[in-house]
Amino acid sequence: MARGADRERAILSAAYDLLGEIGYGALTMDAVAARAQASKATIYRRWQGKPALVKAALDAHDAEYVAEIADTGTLRGDLIASLTALCAQVDERYVTMITGLMHAMRVDPELALALKSHVADEDLGPFRIVVRRAVARGELAEDADSVLAHQVSEGQIMRRMFLGEPVDAAFLAGLVDGLLIPLLTRSFPEEDRGR
Repeated sequence: MARGADRERAILSAAYDLLGEIGYGALTMDAVAARAQASKATIYRRWQGKPALVKAALDAHDAEYVAEIADTGTLRGDLIASLTALCAQVDERYVTMITGLMHAMRVDPELALALKSHVADEDLGPFRIVVRRAVARGELAEDADSVLAHQVSEGQIMRRMFLGEPVDAAFLAGLVDGLLIPLLTRSFPEEDRGR
């Protein structure tokens, strides 16, 4: 791997880790440079400012997560594996990161725009690859809505976490069997997709 790609990965990893440790408000380019053992000039050559760097760090993290989603050979197995891996990442550091970003978005329009772009990127959603695999295996129709499945599951998981209820294997199996598989196997009119 080229030195530039290694350096970029180190910078993005440092930014992501620091977001979880200290939050967006305390994150500085100096701190990222020190953690990544890179110069600030190197960082600013690649990203114009903190919002762009944060978006790139989130994009890289999510792309890596999506690439590692296990192929279990079944839609149900892939959904459970994907959700289990997703929930394993949601710890105190993740909550620190998300709450800091949500607060900062309210006062930083550039960050808000960057994060909206990140969230809207369907290729970073965990179910896109799961649905593609299921379509290839003949388990789902090509019009299965991975975006809606992602939105529904994310909402259900966040609700449970907010209420302090466990997001355990039993909950995930119920979410998959009772909500996601029926949603993915049902046909919706085109105008209702992704709402």
